Amino acid sequence: MLKISPHSIEKLVESAGMKSMARLQLEPWVKSSARWLIILLLIAIACLFLPWTQNIRARGLITSLNPIEKPQTVQSVIDGRIEEWYVREGDEVNKGDTILRLSEIKDAYFDPSLLERTREQIDAQREVNENYKNKAEAISQQLDALQLFRNAKLSQLKNKISQQNLKLSADSMDWLASKTAAEIASTQFDRMESLYGKGLESLTNLENRRQKLQEAEAKLLSYYNKYQASLAELIIVRTELLTTNSEYDEKIAKASSDRFSALSSYHEGAVKISKMENEFSNYSIRLDNYFILAPQSGLIASITKSGIGENVKQAEAVCSILIDDYEKAVAVYVNPMDLPLIHPGEKVRVQFDGWPAIIFSGWPNTSYGTFGGTIIAVDRNISAQGKYKVMISPDPNDTPWPDAIRIGTGVNAIALLNDVSVWYELWRQLNGFPPDFYVPENTTGKIQIEK
Repeated sequence: MLKISPHSIEKLVESAGMKSMARLQLEPWVKSSARWLIILLLIAIACLFLPWTQNIRARGLITSLNPIEKPQTVQSVIDGRIEEWYVREGDEVNKGDTILRLSEIKDAYFDPSLLERTREQIDAQREVNENYKNKAEAISQQLDALQLFRNAKLSQLKNKISQQNLKLSADSMDWLASKTAAEIASTQFDRMESLYGKGLESLTNLENRRQKLQEAEAKLLSYYNKYQASLAELIIVRTELLTTNSEYDEKIAKASSDRFSALSSYHEGAVKISKMENEFSNYSIRLDNYFILAPQSGLIASITKSGIGENVKQAEAVCSILIDDYEKAVAVYVNPMDLPLIHPGEKVRVQFDGWPAIIFSGWPNTSYGTFGGTIIAVDRNISAQGKYKVMISPDPNDTPWPDAIRIGTGVNAIALLNDVSVWYELWRQLNGFPPDFYVPENTTGKIQIEK
């Protein structure tokens, strides 16, 4: 019954009418199920030794490598009021097309003839400046004339001083000669007087000597007075020389001061003209900024300011433009634990949101709806979310990325790592271990992404 003995009695006993014997018999499907379970177990064990590609999953968005190809907002350069729209959402625009027209809201620019009046002010200031320039030139000529007159006058006085010095020298010689003559006459008179006292000379001779002595003394006094007059005249001429030099110095200093004042006014006027020219240019550019133009060709995605008469502030966005033709890329963020396994040049698989896909992460070649990519850059600075940014570009050797995807579309990226056995991957997952660390041989150098 228990089939322990090799001698069975099933063939010797009729068990068709025995219910207990019937219950002991195994059903055919039970035997078949057991065989299938054994087969499935063997298949499962065999699958444990199949190759499995380790991978890292990351979430990101479609972006562009070129900054000018990313979606951009169109901003107003000035404060203004919306007067007219020339586009609507969904319109295609080319670079330089007019998007809207603004009007002025600042009272400083309300004058419709602002440019003409500013130009008139600039022209008037130029004439004033020209007058200051002419005045400075006239004073320069006056300075030259004063310098010439001064030199001539000083030369004349110096010549006069030279002449007076000669005259003073001659008068001095006459005075000295008369002084010597007077001394001789005095000596002769004294001798004559002595002889007269002894009776050796007559009174007539004595009187003659007295007369000659008086004449010599008179000449001495006359020549002395003449010498003193020449000396006084020399002092007067020298004083006139100093006075003339001082007067001309004062005149030249005053003229130089007037010239510097004129030049200062001229340069101040030049500064005013420069400022006014700057204002004129700003006014001209401001008039051009009343029309907001498309910075590049693309699609008007959204209009943030609507209606007529609504005010727009400076640097405020009025709409956004999407570029039709751009170089697609994917920006994903990986955890710090996975960063050592990410290398530029490695292959990845990307799956776009809204794009049908069947994914077998361990067997990338059997997946459907995923596209190839290549890691081109790995950020070295952690983001505010505590993850690292990784840039992925399309793999030129794989299926091209679909044209229907747009910037901002969500992306799931699968970075392909080492090939291991299925049982090893299950064991790693159960223990929470990271994927195996390795450095591929065919990767490029690392590139830092500037934020």
